[in-house]
Amino acid sequence: MRRLPPLTALEAFIQVARLGSVKAAAEELALSTPALSRRIQALERYVGRPLFERKHQALEINADGTALLNDIAPALDSIAVSVDKLISGGNQLRLRLAVMPLFASQRLLPMLGNLRQAFPLLHIDIETTPHPVPRLGEGIDAAIILSRDPDPSLYVHDLGRESAFLVGGRTHLLEKPVNRPEDLANHTLLMHRDMPTIFEEWKQALGIPDLEPAAIDTFDSGPLMLEAAAQGLGIAAMLASHFSHSNDERLEKVLNFEIESSYRYYFVCRPRALQNRAVKIFHDWLVSHGI
Repeated sequence: MRRLPPLTALEAFIQVARLGSVKAAAEELALSTPALSRRIQALERYVGRPLFERKHQALEINADGTALLNDIAPALDSIAVSVDKLISGGNQLRLRLAVMPLFASQRLLPMLGNLRQAFPLLHIDIETTPHPVPRLGEGIDAAIILSRDPDPSLYVHDLGRESAFLVGGRTHLLEKPVNRPEDLANHTLLMHRDMPTIFEEWKQALGIPDLEPAAIDTFDSGPLMLEAAAQGLGIAAMLASHFSHSNDERLEKVLNFEIESSYRYYFVCRPRALQNRAVKIFHDWLVSHGI
């Protein structure tokens, strides 16, 4: 039997191929960029051909790399499932779920008691790390993501339309009122990394595309973003559900204008993951409860 390439090299290859970024893949694997590049090079030496095109320090997967990715991804998914079965001993159902922190705290965790009562053998490992989609089937069974256009190769369930508006701290707005859109020029805008165009969409809908805030601060955590707004550190561009579920009396809506957001929450997994009983139970429960 021919020896296989190191699993670490295959893991590095898959992360770069799916993320399209050496830097992002290195962050996911907790590696330095040079260390990850060495793993890719080791795999290419093993197969005897390049798997990526090198373009100005970026890697773009080529035809051979795409073929390899399509062949090995299902096999690695199967390995992960087999290991899970062995670990559980068949006595527990375990779901490895990636979820956005704000969705988890506001909408998911308050309902998980209901799920536990209905399925006491189902246990859920929750992660809130970034870039969950490339890890589906490799450490993560399913994810709840905030997106505009989910990967069409995945199974995707839309968790509902969202509207968006601006949110600020009551005390801060008493000191520096926002009575018209132009007043935002005196405020810092708080933006979430996963919704980079939400303020542009809001401005376009309002018919003031040239409006600019005093500054823009970016967050990768919804809870921290809401807290920053409550503390008067800026005006946050948020989804309506983020505001309504916060029940934070320190916050209030800024201006009486909201738009239908192009960003919304989705449940996603690889299609074959729905054959996993834990994934199927959670999916069906999530859909039936309209969370």
